Amino acid sequence: MQKTVILIVGPTAVGKTSAAIHLAQQFSTEIISADSRQCFKEISIGVAKPSAEELKLIKHHFINSYSVHEEVTAASYEAYALNAVEQIFREHDIAVMVGGTGLYIKAFCEGMDEIPGVNEELRTELQEKYRQNGIEWLQQQLKEQDPLFTEKGEMQNPQRMLRALEIVMQTGKSIITFRKGEKQKRNFNIIKIGLDLPREELYNRINQRVDIMMVEGLLKEAELVYPFRHLNALQTVGYRELFDYFDGNCNLETAINKIKQNTRHYAKRQLTWFRRDDEVKWFRPKQVIEIEQYVRDEIKKADQN
Repeated sequence: MQKTVILIVGPTAVGKTSAAIHLAQQFSTEIISADSRQCFKEISIGVAKPSAEELKLIKHHFINSYSVHEEVTAASYEAYALNAVEQIFREHDIAVMVGGTGLYIKAFCEGMDEIPGVNEELRTELQEKYRQNGIEWLQQQLKEQDPLFTEKGEMQNPQRMLRALEIVMQTGKSIITFRKGEKQKRNFNIIKIGLDLPREELYNRINQRVDIMMVEGLLKEAELVYPFRHLNALQTVGYRELFDYFDGNCNLETAINKIKQNTRHYAKRQLTWFRRDDEVKWFRPKQVIEIEQYVRDEIKKADQN
């Protein structure tokens, strides 16, 4: 039997964790997270980590594996995930990968171009300026210094924009010029499953989840990491808005509404990213039986070829 990774993608709050656990149980295997924030030990509630019970139920990789003080990139994720999948394949024919971080998933499936490292002082300085001046400042800086990224990059994604600005200031070249676009061939089969919901239903789920996070103690969690708010790992929806509240820039109600709004925007960007991939087969989260049957059919097809 050909080794296979079942990849589950989709927007935040759509129900990916539940679907991944169901498939991992059906195929008696393990899960690799493809979420760029669930890997950090210090934050849990705001990044919607699987619960302690879910983590006991199925072995997960890339959950609580790093500190916010460590730098994790798409390239380091590629190395981590390829190593994890190799470990899983020693005992299982199938592995499940689940997450919403498009660049990490792309790195795992296709490989990453080598992009130069960045001076830590420059990174900290730019993050502080962004924190003080917001996304409009970032957009203006990139228009002036990196027209190529402005034209082709994600100009609503602060994390990608900060990375692009770092690179152009460090090297004098656009991050786009380092992208060769050569896809690496993996020696295992990848079956891509996308989960989506009608927009209103998805947005309601996002709003409800933010309210539940607040009840579960997101405010306290954000307080604990507030001293490290300059770190890249904490330039994250759910924490950034509460840091603004702690800084006296808004009241708590405004901060919570901002979390909901920014999470909805993030979900929209995730869907735009994943919809570009023609290999993704889309389902509703409740279609677990149909998803499982599709996976079994695709595995059979790959083995016959």
